[in-house]
Amino acid sequence: MPSVRNSTPDDIPALTRIYAHHVLHGTGSFETEAPSEDEMARRREEVLSRQLPYLVAEDADGQVIGFAYANWFKARPAYRFSAEDSIYVADGQHGRGLGRLLMNALIKHCEAAGVRKLIAVIGDSRNAGSVGVHTAAGFSHIGTMQSVGWKFGRWLDIVMMEKTLGAGNTTEPIAPFAPYAPAP
Repeated sequence: MPSVRNSTPDDIPALTRIYAHHVLHGTGSFETEAPSEDEMARRREEVLSRQLPYLVAEDADGQVIGFAYANWFKARPAYRFSAEDSIYVADGQHGRGLGRLLMNALIKHCEAAGVRKLIAVIGDSRNAGSVGVHTAAGFSHIGTMQSVGWKFGRWLDIVMMEKTLGAGNTTEPIAPFAPYAPAP
């Protein structure tokens, strides 16, 4: 049975490999060139510096088979209580509940970190797996932006979904929460 844990620097090669597959073969990411291990390490550190979760799923043998993280929805300070989630599962691991396992763990970690709104920006409106995982986790569809990306010779939509965490907007946020750090 897979388990979820906090990522470590030792996970960078696996994160890079998993993400590269999605960049080069999928439409869940609108990147067109796979980032290097150094870039993936930099991105991970950015997330962690904001006191947000960067998780991995591993199989019974300790192999990383997926990852999930949340980062600020936008870089401006007023957005710091809203985070965008990202989940990537290794090729050959889809349809086994791994996305749902990662999503549930990510939601718990985000709520504990003080995030009040979790936002999904799902690449490709045909991405039924991602839409399904978010729907099962209680996200609401808030819109579709049509033809905003061009990849693999076709226009791609993005699906926007959201989930309120904790007290949502019914109370003021607890201060200080994850000091704002602008993106480099």
